[in-house]
Formats: sequence, structure tokens, C-alpha cells
Amino acid sequence: MDIIGTLYDEVVGFLGINQALELLQAGDYNVFSTYDGVVSLIYPLIPLLLILEFILGLVYKKPNTKVYKVNFLIYIFNRFIGRFIAIAMVTFIIGWLQPHALFQTKMTWYWFIYGYIVWEFGHFLYHYWGHKVRLFWCLHSTHHAPEQMNLSVTHAHFFLEAPYADAIRTTVCILLGVEPVLLFLIMFIDGTYGAFIHVGENMMKDGRMGFLNKIILTPSHHRVHHARNPLYMDTNFCNLLNIWDKVFGTYQDEQQDIEIEYGITRKMDSGNFLDVYFGEFVALFKDVAKAPGIKNKLFYIIMPPGWSHTGEHLTSRLVRGAYLKEQLAKE
Repeated sequence: MDIIGTLYDEVVGFLGINQALELLQAGDYNVFSTYDGVVSLIYPLIPLLLILEFILGLVYKKPNTKVYKVNFLIYIFNRFIGRFIAIAMVTFIIGWLQPHALFQTKMTWYWFIYGYIVWEFGHFLYHYWGHKVRLFWCLHSTHHAPEQMNLSVTHAHFFLEAPYADAIRTTVCILLGVEPVLLFLIMFIDGTYGAFIHVGENMMKDGRMGFLNKIILTPSHHRVHHARNPLYMDTNFCNLLNIWDKVFGTYQDEQQDIEIEYGITRKMDSGNFLDVYFGEFVALFKDVAKAPGIKNKLFYIIMPPGWSHTGEHLTSRLVRGAYLKEQLAKE
């Protein structure tokens, strides 16, 4: 019975219906008009869309079962070893850094806008460094390994990536005055939308979302981010507001004449959990082991993926730059 109870709790937890069930059992349905009630109804949307997306894949005979299988294993593994690390990290940083904040915001609409812009800046920094520092890329590459896009990719993360990401985002927000209650509201909204932008073609063929593609970051933009095409490499690091991509020159629209190729550039078996989860760490260890001298060994850890001590660099910046130069020469 304990096993059945545990499985039930895990299923309910995955579907995000715990809070809604508790409110229903209380019998006071008016609570669903409150903030907690609205949140309890929003939480299950992404898991339910994920299930619907998988069913549509079966209907369209494009199930992407390999991607779902590996991402399910990653979800289970992360639940087992990293359940509360990110929450503890956020709590610690708030307690440590809030007394040193430049000022304090309040729960108003204008501070909400300010807070969201600040949060996106923190997200941009974490995400950018996740692509530009080899060690951080080892944490982030698990998320980019799937060779198809669907909502299960939301759960494809190395277990230490969430603490690393939240440490940077929370530090930026707290030091720039975003008070904790406002921060948690932004984290909820951003987490929900950040899951949605992984929706695949089986559910949303065109991810541009009409006129919204010009205003916010859409699934189309995030599909570009997950692409390994030279034009698309290391672009669109934001999550909802793409303001910082436009400020720092990393914004890229999806081109209709360029079919997206998902995955990472390293040759790998995207259906192998161990290769998806630990493959980049193994590759980094091999590069460090063969590198001559301490300086080169350190550089393999902190320089961008593709850096080589031989000078034969294949970083995304060089690959994308060569592609753009080639396209310019053809015009």
C-alpha cells in the first residue's frame, strides 16, 4: 500500500493538482476566486497540455517516444536527488542579501513591471553564461539534448542547474530591490510561461502566435534557441520579455526557409539517459585530462564550448559568424 500511496502522490504532484484537491476537499469554492485558488487552477495546465501533446503525437504518428522516454527518466532522477535544493538556495539568498538591497519595492503594478524586467535580466545572465562557460554548459546541455521539441523538454535539466539558475536570478532581483512576495509571483508566472514555450509542433505548428511574436518571446523564438543551425546558435536567451536579447544583440527570429535542427553539436545518443545527462561532463573531463599545463586545463572549464588549446576553435560565435559571412558573400 505504501508503494501505491507513493505512486499516487507522485502522479498528483506531477499533475500539479495537490492544492486544487485540498481546496475542493475543504468545500469552500469561493476560495478559487482568490490568488491561491487561481494558482491552484493554473498549475495543472502545463502537465495536462503535455499529456494532450503526447496523445496528439500518437494520433499524428509523430510520438517522439525517445524524447519522452529520456525526459521522463530525467524527471524521476531529479525528483530523487534534487527535490529541495533550489528552494533552499532561494531561501538562503533572500535571507542573506535582502538587508543589502539598494531599496525595496512594493506589490504594485509598476513595481511588478520593474521586477519582471529585473528578473529577465537575471535570467538572461544565467542563461547566457550557461552557453558561454563550458562548466555551466555541462549543466545546461541536458536541456538542449532532445532532438525534437515538446513540453516534456521542460523537465530535461541536470539537477544542479536549477540551484545555479536561481542563485543568479534571485541574487540580481534581491540586490535590485525586488521584495520576496513580488519575486515569488514573478517566478510563478515565468515558470509557467517558461514551460509553455517548449510546446511542440504536434500541438502548435506555428509557434509565432501572430502579432505577439513582435512583442514577447514566443514558442517560435524558443525553438530557435534550441536549434543547432549556425544562424540560430546561442540566440534568444530571455524567457518572456525579449528586451535583453535585443539590447545585447542575441535576438533572432525564426526563418521560414531554414528548418530547425534540434539538439547539440556533439555526436551523442539522444535516447541514452547517461549520455544525455552526463555526456558533456565526460567530454569536458577528457579535454581537461589531455590538455597540457594548468592554464589550458582551466581554460577548458571556463571558456565557451568549442574552445581548444590547439587554436582550432569551434565556438558558436565563430560558427555563426562564419555562416553570416558566407551568406553575406552570396548576396
